[in-house]
Amino acid sequence: MSVLDITQDENITARAGDKLRHRVAFVTGGTRGIGAAICKSLASQGAVLAAGYAGNEEAARKFRDAFASTYHTPVSIHRGNVAEPNDCRRTIDEVIAAHGRLDILVNNAGITVDKTVLKMSDDDWFKVLNVNLSGAFFLSQAALRHMAERGSGRIVNVSSVIGETGNIGQANYAASKSGLFGLTVNTVTPGFIATEMLEHIPPKVMERLLAQIPLGRLGKPEEVARVVHFLAADASSYVTGQIWGVNGGMDM
Repeated sequence: MSVLDITQDENITARAGDKLRHRVAFVTGGTRGIGAAICKSLASQGAVLAAGYAGNEEAARKFRDAFASTYHTPVSIHRGNVAEPNDCRRTIDEVIAAHGRLDILVNNAGITVDKTVLKMSDDDWFKVLNVNLSGAFFLSQAALRHMAERGSGRIVNVSSVIGETGNIGQANYAASKSGLFGLTVNTVTPGFIATEMLEHIPPKVMERLLAQIPLGRLGKPEEVARVVHFLAADASSYVTGQIWGVNGGMDM
């Protein structure tokens, strides 16, 4: 069994509460990995979901169909490139048109292009910054216009422990993820989580990574998702501009 084969948490496979009933949430990168877990966690509390995706339309449709049959709640999928400001504005408009409102925005979409600084091209730098940081800004800007008119809303950014600690070969990624802290909304910083993003890591490198984590294991996507749904709830409305680490003690 691989260290990535972590059992799914059954607590978010069905309706568990009503903390987010009648709320509409848009999760970018929401059809897989941490984003999919966030969608499920929000839906388990009654939210109506819109999930953003970049390119794999077939996978997005399968996610939509499986999600709707499990949670019995409306779900829409929205294709767009978060690196493009116009796509950010368009997808926000699409969500509002589809569901009549937008209460929660989770900026989860992110990419990596790992190289040492001396080997990193201009495109390597800007591609990661445009998706991970600029995309979150332009999506938030578009959502804020709607939220400000209605007088309420929640925005949660998904950063990374690498934004706090840095990492060899990830100057672009670390800069983009630390840049999210300056947007002054609540930000969640996952550590090493069992998702597709870690599948390319060689076993010996993974062993060294696990040795840096006091809990001695990778995190589950669901463990990040719980923090997001906590921050999205009305009961957390006095919590803002904070950074929430979910990293197994890797950075304390």
